[in-house]
Amino acid sequence: MKKPLKKLLFLALIVFGSISAKAQLSDLARVEYTYFPQSSSDNSFRRFRTFANFPIELGKEGTYLVPGLEYRNVNFKFEDNTDFGTYHLNRFQSFTATLGYVFNWNENWKVAIQTGAKAASNFSTNKLLNDDLIYKGAIYLIKIKKGENIEKPTRLILGLNYSTTAGFPFPLPVVNYYKEFRPQWSYMLGIPKTNIKYNLNDQNVLQAFVTLDGFYANVQDNFDATPFDQGDNHANSMSMTIVLAGLGYEYSITEHLAFYIYAGHTLMNDIRLRDDDREDVYTINDVNTFYARSGLKFSLF
Repeated sequence: MKKPLKKLLFLALIVFGSISAKAQLSDLARVEYTYFPQSSSDNSFRRFRTFANFPIELGKEGTYLVPGLEYRNVNFKFEDNTDFGTYHLNRFQSFTATLGYVFNWNENWKVAIQTGAKAASNFSTNKLLNDDLIYKGAIYLIKIKKGENIEKPTRLILGLNYSTTAGFPFPLPVVNYYKEFRPQWSYMLGIPKTNIKYNLNDQNVLQAFVTLDGFYANVQDNFDATPFDQGDNHANSMSMTIVLAGLGYEYSITEHLAFYIYAGHTLMNDIRLRDDDREDVYTINDVNTFYARSGLKFSLF
């Protein structure tokens, strides 16, 4: 894959934070585990992720204040032979706090505004550094058409999303469209996830999807990650950008609580160390491989 396309996908990942606009707005809580072995290598990637949003009704119908918290723990087993030590790259963590505000703009549209901060790092110094911090903000317009009189329910989300990680002084667009086009079929188009779902019944759902996943974190103890005869380029951060296609299954335990499991194969697997300008310093792995993710989610819809 050409380098400009990889940069575009990396930019999309760090801006959208590997969470779709739909999940960001409708999921109140998740607990999730990801297993991602690396082909042609003994390396492996494991991630535990949990988040919760706490909607507080402000009195006026449809108006909510929504504080949220998220924690991620990434265990990266790095077994490749290198010219540099890798012990400090085995574990990354991120802590995110967000604050959202949702209100009815008119009869057809809702508005959601969100701001937040994230600390993402290997925390090797046991301190919080300025480079660990990422600030973000977003605004969404949401139009939902559903009800007994709506034959084909739809949901459209338009928005702008900004993150200091991207290194651009302007927000990037968000588009997410969902439609139930037959009684048991629906699809969603957007970034970072596009899918098509088939409802076997009220409790069991199958889906095929293409999605974007990964992470970005600061490396506190910067180090030279290039061979001795190729200059002196320090690794300041680590990123993983994945384009994945696969199948998923969801089981509704209650109306709002569901168990899910997704499995597939990567179409692009890009794990790299980057310098202070986010240019590539060292490629850890770029061989496509198997991917699996499972968890519980509590959703509004």
